Amino acid sequence: MTVRAADRSRYDRATAHLDAPVAVVDLDAFDANAEDLVRRAGGKPVRVASKSVRCRALLERVLARPGFAGIMSFTLAESLWLARAGFDDVLLAYPSADRSAYAELAADPKLAGAVTVMIDDPAQLELIDAARAGGGEEIRVCLELDTSLQLLGGRVRVGALRSPLRSPDRLAELARSVERRPGFRLVGLMAYEGHVAGVGDSVTGRPLRSRAIRLMQAAARRELAVRRAEVVRAVRAVAPGLEFVNGGGTGSVQHTAAEAAVTEIAAGSGLYAPRLFDNYTSFRARPAALFAQPVVRRPGVGVVTVLGGGYPASGAAGADRLPVPYLPEGLRYDPQEGPGEVQTPLLGTAADDLLIGDKVWFRHAKAGELCERFDELRLIEGDRITATVPTYRGEGRTFL
Repeated sequence: MTVRAADRSRYDRATAHLDAPVAVVDLDAFDANAEDLVRRAGGKPVRVASKSVRCRALLERVLARPGFAGIMSFTLAESLWLARAGFDDVLLAYPSADRSAYAELAADPKLAGAVTVMIDDPAQLELIDAARAGGGEEIRVCLELDTSLQLLGGRVRVGALRSPLRSPDRLAELARSVERRPGFRLVGLMAYEGHVAGVGDSVTGRPLRSRAIRLMQAAARRELAVRRAEVVRAVRAVAPGLEFVNGGGTGSVQHTAAEAAVTEIAAGSGLYAPRLFDNYTSFRARPAALFAQPVVRRPGVGVVTVLGGGYPASGAAGADRLPVPYLPEGLRYDPQEGPGEVQTPLLGTAADDLLIGDKVWFRHAKAGELCERFDELRLIEGDRITATVPTYRGEGRTFL
């Protein structure tokens, strides 16, 4: 029996009493992935990206482990909710225009002490001040550095369109704006190298593309390491009390941690290990989060149809954003239908061994987005469910 077949047997036994659709997290795999992230971070604390988990119970579980410290959140409303729930170190990864949430933050000393907001433009400071509604608490601020690799004088750009701030001078200028403005305190600097951390460098069946990605990423790491160190020196000259410099992501943990200028690493997807993180040469994670759909039809030889399952992930539309049928092995989508809103035909010889009511297990393309589809996660240890915990959605929280 293969490892995957053994996993299918465990998951089927653990959920035999449950009707699908159902979502599970294999805690043995989750904990092993957490341990590997800490190992790769080389002694620097790992800040957990909440958008990749979206379940308070699992955020608490991983933060209880040595080597993890703090949360990187994705909306300001989520940040305040987590701070009220007792998480005392929440870094908002994206600028916000949520005026009502800023008013809450500025009026509550507990929230203001726990949450750090992200900016990359003086206009964001203006927006926050205009939203205070009389609240006088000091707002903790983090600056974001653009990490993109720019070649041929900027005519070629590789990386996400995030912060407009690239140079030490620009970051230092914004740091001075924060330091001069009453009611704000500059505490951090963040730089997310998504073109390294979030792009697999070993694409199945594409050796030339894989080599090109590895060459690009090596060049990007070299350029960014030099520039990030210069930026940190420039910002610290303005704000000597800078508390942290955050960098990285699941795919670049060990590389980013090697930079002396970086004090902490961000990671989250590596805990669940969705399908987009299968294509890396530098690490292997164990699939921990899966969902099952029930077989409801057998249209013919070599075909079964499961209920629903059309859960595409965000990003540029493409086949890599689709969930993948994982267990039993050997199933594939019908190219004429793909994964559908209400039904999904699956092809392959493995279909002939499936009966009406059997479960087919899928892996989502991205990590936390799976939790937007399910109210609960069943936590599996061995071949039994040991807990059932709500997702953000199950707690009535849909932040985006």
